[in-house]
Amino acid sequence: MNFSITQEINNKDKQKIEEALYQFNLKHFPEDLSGRYEEINLFLKDDKGIVRGGILAEVCWNWLEIHTFMIDEELRKSGLGTTLLVELENIAVEKDCDFIKVDTLSFQALGFYEKHGYKVFGSLDNVGRVFQHYYLKKDLKIF
Repeated sequence: MNFSITQEINNKDKQKIEEALYQFNLKHFPEDLSGRYEEINLFLKDDKGIVRGGILAEVCWNWLEIHTFMIDEELRKSGLGTTLLVELENIAVEKDCDFIKVDTLSFQALGFYEKHGYKVFGSLDNVGRVFQHYYLKKDLKIF
């Protein structure tokens, strides 16, 4: 049998890889957590319906993971980011998540997350040759 490696954008093949990993992971997680996957997207819109920020996240087994969190620059430090984050945390609690995880770069929102109780559990130096990449977690339940 011969194999080849290709580099391409192919949604069908990408979905096959993602599904295969998901099925493998299901064999290792407790049954009560199986099937716990749900996208959670919150959008901040102005009175004209224009998106001015938002959070793209997902519930995955017993946690919620923030993938993207953005607020228009002129709206930062207005409290709207906190409002979005608190709403997301409330959803995570309602969905019975044990924790939230997120990553951020040193020039982005490290202080914002720390102010809201997130703790750094890892970091990488030399990102973009001058920045740090931080990985944070906020426990929602006491174990």
